[in-house]
Amino acid sequence: MLIPFADLESYLRAPGASSVRLTRCGVNGSAHMVAAYPRERVAFPVVGGQPVLVDFRKSVLTRGLYEHLGGLSPVVRRRSGPRALKGAVKGTARVSARNIDRFRRSLSNQPAPLLLMVGGATVGVGTDPLYEDPSVRQIGFDVYPSALTQFVADAHDIPLADACVDGVCVQAVLEHVVDPIRVVAEIERVLKPNGVVYAETPFMQQVHEGAYDFTRFTELGHRWLWRRFTTIARGPLGGPGLSLYWATRYFLRGLLRSRRIADILSAPFIAFALADRLMKLPDMIDGASGAFFLGRKFPNAIGLDGIVSEYLGAQQGKP
Repeated sequence: MLIPFADLESYLRAPGASSVRLTRCGVNGSAHMVAAYPRERVAFPVVGGQPVLVDFRKSVLTRGLYEHLGGLSPVVRRRSGPRALKGAVKGTARVSARNIDRFRRSLSNQPAPLLLMVGGATVGVGTDPLYEDPSVRQIGFDVYPSALTQFVADAHDIPLADACVDGVCVQAVLEHVVDPIRVVAEIERVLKPNGVVYAETPFMQQVHEGAYDFTRFTELGHRWLWRRFTTIARGPLGGPGLSLYWATRYFLRGLLRSRRIADILSAPFIAFALADRLMKLPDMIDGASGAFFLGRKFPNAIGLDGIVSEYLGAQQGKP
């Protein structure tokens, strides 16, 4: 459940300056926010009734983008229903649901944990229990407003105070940011000591969301990205079979130059994803469609001397 905006205000900070508080301006309960930086005073625009807390000088997002779109998403998003159905067929929804349940239970040491949903404008696959649990308080933001967000922001500069949340969920987001290392550092900053993070990020998956798709990670690379966290659980999200389905789908799109026809013709190849269930974990990792990580904030969790030994794939001991 999203916390009221009045309660959220005590946590809000100017993007890129966690010591600068935001103040509300306007009348009739407007969410218009102003930051008094040391050398300037900045008023943030409002879109869809929510403040756009973005430092446009340091973001691929632009003020003009929001003025032009009037609160709509700058990228094409799929509806959560079809995504959940496909996830169930591919088997990834089951993995996500299991991990989200463990994530929720990892927060249970707090009586009313405060959870940050990064990229939370839509309900992610398997995340329904986080929204349905009345004991979990939520803060949500994305690059566009929705009924599930309280403000718009760029995850490179999360406009929240240091060490203010108990958990962070960042599902299918890190591929869409220019600098995922910086975003992870921001997530670490806003997490309390021993706070918990859950992340899902693609590896062997083609471009989606067009120009707002930047990065992929191997499962081991994903572990290194979260190196300042101890592992609760980690692994592949879909194996080589799902990756093969994605490749077939995009091959047909390129060949036929018709997304609709290609998606119809590639539908039978979802059977490749079902074969992933016959594989052992190490055989899934090296060709996985994506990776997940559930971990607890711990600054000295792993260093360069330990990352190689974290490899879980099938090529152990091979040159």
